[in-house]
Amino acid sequence: MQFTGTESYISSPDLSVAVNAAIALQKPLLVKGEPGTGKTLLAFEIAKALNKKIITWHIKSTTTAQQGLYEYDAVSRLRDSQLGDERVKDIANYIKKGKLWEAFESQEQVVLLIDEIDKADIEFPNDLLLELDKMEFYCYELQTTIVAKHRPIVIITSNNEKELPDAFLRRCFFHYITFPSPALMQEIIQVHFPNIERELMDAAMRVFYNLREVKGLRKRPSTSELLDWIRLLTLGKYNATEIAINLETKPENIPYLGALLKNEQDYSLYERLRRFGR
Repeated sequence: MQFTGTESYISSPDLSVAVNAAIALQKPLLVKGEPGTGKTLLAFEIAKALNKKIITWHIKSTTTAQQGLYEYDAVSRLRDSQLGDERVKDIANYIKKGKLWEAFESQEQVVLLIDEIDKADIEFPNDLLLELDKMEFYCYELQTTIVAKHRPIVIITSNNEKELPDAFLRRCFFHYITFPSPALMQEIIQVHFPNIERELMDAAMRVFYNLREVKGLRKRPSTSELLDWIRLLTLGKYNATEIAINLETKPENIPYLGALLKNEQDYSLYERLRRFGR
């Protein structure tokens, strides 16, 4: 099966090619792009389109590669031995399987999402090189090698907060999700709001793209924020005329601006530009 998007996710031709190429090469797909461009959602939509289970591993600053494989709870085993618990005779009772182990032992091919890999320590990607390349790892406590029954479809996302090692990049198929063009953005909006008035959509997009073009914004509004804003406009029963009037004559009254601008510096910049009629 080829991934071309789903009913709820518009995939550009370049993105579809990247997904299918990574699957064909059996390499992890490393996806970068602005926050809010659908990187994480992509993995869920691939699983939906290909009718596969998804296993998610959300990375934090404290996450280690070992946690993705397994963790050995020596403290619990020591406590149980002191209490005379029979479970201590089997060390497997104290092995907590990680997300990679779950994906490897699955009876069917799964989609494995490693989300925001750049949040972890700089050595984190290198620590997963062998496991992602060979699709196996050794469990010292059980003295056995865990080999993937089916090579999972691995999707790795990054917000570019840290540079990833070259050795890791060499093992991935890379794709950068460019920000949607107005034409593609219209398709995305119509998927989420099939009954939206064309005039309201055009007015909302004009405000949105004008904000994105403001120089000096710390965080430009993203696709997900535009969708949230449109949802609020429809719930508030705003129409295109009201949006247009606010944009041209009362920019300080643009409704639900907090859905688009997310920090005080950007609000201050917006206010300064508004005062000067820009």
